[in-house]
Formats: sequence, C-alpha cells, structure tokens
Amino acid sequence: MKDTVLVAYASLHGATREIAEDVARVLFERGAVVDVQAADEVSDLTRYGAVVLGSAVYRGDWLLDATDFVRRFADDLEKVPVWLFSSGTAGDAPTETMRGWTEPPLLSSLLARIRPRDHAVFGGRFDPHHLSLGDWWRYPSLRRVRGDFRDWGGVEAWANRVANALPAC
Repeated sequence: MKDTVLVAYASLHGATREIAEDVARVLFERGAVVDVQAADEVSDLTRYGAVVLGSAVYRGDWLLDATDFVRRFADDLEKVPVWLFSSGTAGDAPTETMRGWTEPPLLSSLLARIRPRDHAVFGGRFDPHHLSLGDWWRYPSLRRVRGDFRDWGGVEAWANRVANALPAC
C-alpha cells in the first residue's frame, strides 16, 4: 500500500523514538496510515508513499543507524517525499531551527541526494548518567545539564505541517 507513511528513527535512550511516535500519532489522527520502526529494522521501502526519518544527535552528528538508513535506501528516498528531524540539543535550544547548528558534511552530502522537504531540529532529553566516562571527563559542563528539552507543541505543529503536505491528509 503506497499510501502508508513510514516514520523511522534512530534513538539511543528513547527520547527520539518518543518524538517519532508523537509524529506518527499526529499523522494517524490526520488520516494517514502510519508505520513506526527503528531505522535499523527497516528492510524495504517499496510499500511506503512517504518517509519521515529522525535521529538523535550526539557529538554533532546523526546516529549511524540513521545515516545507514539513508545510504541503504537512497534510491528509494529519491522517489518519495521525505521529511527529517534531529533531536538531542539541550538547554535553551529553539525548536525546529538551531542557530549555529549545521548539518555534518556526511549528512549534508547524503541529504543533497534525497532532497528532503524539511529538516526540523528539536530539543532532546538529557540525563548526565548517560554520558560515557570519556565524555564525563571531557565535557564537565554537561554534568550539570539534566532535563527534557523537547517542545511537544513544536513537534505537533511540525507533524501537522507534514500531514498538510501529504496527498491523503
């Protein structure tokens, strides 16, 4: 069924998965048929008419599962509408656009090929207990950061814009 929308995600501690689930909920409520899957579990895109792909951002880059997804399915992603979101910023990060945040070169080159319709950047959820030992010592300022910086209203507004752009919604 080509009318199905795939919402795929790469998430390390679950916060990006929760954003993907919220996007899928909005699309479903707007009338779309939606599948939600971890990016590394997707094996075929032929049944999807559109794709939303999200990744957590760590050390300024997407997770490997998300970039591998784009590489594996680049030919298919060129043929369907694609929307992207990134999650993982902390503190006073603005929703949807991140001043000063630029896409890493590898990601930029992959995205140039698939030409996504939009790329939203959302705040994430941060717990210093998830820092690696190396990051704990390398970035002492992160030890004091804790909280959920996701703007659920912004996520819902963006998902509604995606739904508005889908032919069936």
